[in-house]
Amino acid sequence: MEPWWKRSIVYQIYPRSFMDSNGDGIGDLQGIISKIDYLKNLGIDVIWLSPVYDSPNDDNGYDIRNYQAIMQEFGTMQDLEQLIEEAKQRGIRIVMDLVVNHTSDEHAWFVESRSSKDSGYRDYYIWREGKEEQPPNNWGSIFSGSAWEMDDKTDSYYLHLFSKKQPDLNWEHGPLRNEIFDMMKFWLEKGIGGFRMDVINFISKDEKLPNGTIHDEQMYGDGSAYFMNGPKIHTYLREMNEKVLNHYDVLTVGEMPGASPEDAQIYTDPDNQEVNMIFTFEHMNLDSGPNEKWDVRPLDLVALKRNFEKWQLALHEVGWNSLYWNNHDQPRVVSRFGEDGAYRELSAKMLAICLHLLQGTPYIYQGEEIGMTNVKFDSLSDYRDIETLNMYKEKRQQGIAHEAIMSSIYAKGRDNARTPMQWAPDGGFTTGTPWIRMNTNTTFINVEQALANESSIFYTYQKLIQLRKKHAIITHGSFQLLLPDHPDLFVYKRQTDEEEWLIVNNFSDRPNQLVWKEFVPHSKGNVMISNYESLKIEGDIVEVRPYESFVLAFERRKSIEESTWS
Repeated sequence: MEPWWKRSIVYQIYPRSFMDSNGDGIGDLQGIISKIDYLKNLGIDVIWLSPVYDSPNDDNGYDIRNYQAIMQEFGTMQDLEQLIEEAKQRGIRIVMDLVVNHTSDEHAWFVESRSSKDSGYRDYYIWREGKEEQPPNNWGSIFSGSAWEMDDKTDSYYLHLFSKKQPDLNWEHGPLRNEIFDMMKFWLEKGIGGFRMDVINFISKDEKLPNGTIHDEQMYGDGSAYFMNGPKIHTYLREMNEKVLNHYDVLTVGEMPGASPEDAQIYTDPDNQEVNMIFTFEHMNLDSGPNEKWDVRPLDLVALKRNFEKWQLALHEVGWNSLYWNNHDQPRVVSRFGEDGAYRELSAKMLAICLHLLQGTPYIYQGEEIGMTNVKFDSLSDYRDIETLNMYKEKRQQGIAHEAIMSSIYAKGRDNARTPMQWAPDGGFTTGTPWIRMNTNTTFINVEQALANESSIFYTYQKLIQLRKKHAIITHGSFQLLLPDHPDLFVYKRQTDEEEWLIVNNFSDRPNQLVWKEFVPHSKGNVMISNYESLKIEGDIVEVRPYESFVLAFERRKSIEESTWS
């Protein structure tokens, strides 16, 4: 039987910014509950909930203090249980974030671990002695600075690949793994529908912890070769399935920076019992320089197409793809790969159609379905993201100009995705002061106006979801990239024995032309979805207008006379 998640659509909620129910300026669980019918109307099947666990919020909830308690500002365990039940009544599953590469330094395990070298929890984390009054190796933290922090109490360093308040867990230690597996069972018994696994391919480190390469203009070594896709990662994931996941019918998606298609074939092959799908980062790095995301480059569409082709072909009938443009760590795609001015609505629809007709499970990030955009705050003090603030400090120490750094933040900062959901012209997110400033364009980009406009971006997403549920070709069809070297057009086919769909997307504000006979079995087909009212056709030529997108369906065993434009 086909797994339920292959035709499902996942909607990611960043709770802090989704909906505030009590006026304190922070989104919460009751706020989410109040908007479930909106999500049901959109048509999604799964809500992926970014962390709602008890946390001191150094990294907005990804620093967990207690895995089995709810952050007070989000609500209570009873609120979460109500959310699970309310969602279930509407045919929606809740997927939780599983953050087990690290904890908060305020977690009880770490408090005990740092208390003494003889502590029974010492081996729950990665401790090392320094070398000549220097850290154990030269690794840099992903959030800037050294990946090691000296702890004076035991005169030792602990590893933190992220914030110094996020010490890395030691997966080599069996009792630690068993505690994590018990915690997972706790949540699965509450009826959740699976886990999104945060940087799960970081959990196995090379025990020798060698120095990393220091790239140009970098202060610290790149240790990724020694902690991404490490030596025991497959062992740990298979143990997790054997002891926990195989006993439940759930979705699992691993966030796996640095994983190649060949890695993904192993991770997602059902026979290996690891994860259902992974989040790849390759397509999200194509507008960055070789060594860091803040080195902003124009998108090379040819590279983007080749990347999607690589992943579509590699996992077809082997594993499974996840499909996404946006999440809580990525800037808004309409500002990034589209055009957020005059062509905002057209380009947002084009990007949606382009992605959702690929094979895989689509992920929609809150606000994507109404075309929310990046934000440009005038003052650094308006930003909240620890990665952004640490990067700014480090770059200024290197003598880089304020204006240049802010330009990178405007393009790539994570707070672009974290401004509050725009429900109404006046915001609609809270009756109080939001924890982070709202984007001022909420006056004309908001849910209220989107629902009232039958041609809005929202209804394009709704129709794409309906198409996926109705047409098996989207789930099972093969993929063929056309015009691979065209600088503006992303054109591909999906095929089964019975039918063939042509998907055409213009990533530019320039019109382009296609000659039908080069791509389709005959000159007539059914328009399944488009972002213009009608196609512009003259004979065998179709003009693809700025940011235009459309999908044509052809029945491969039908005569030309039986098939018509619609």
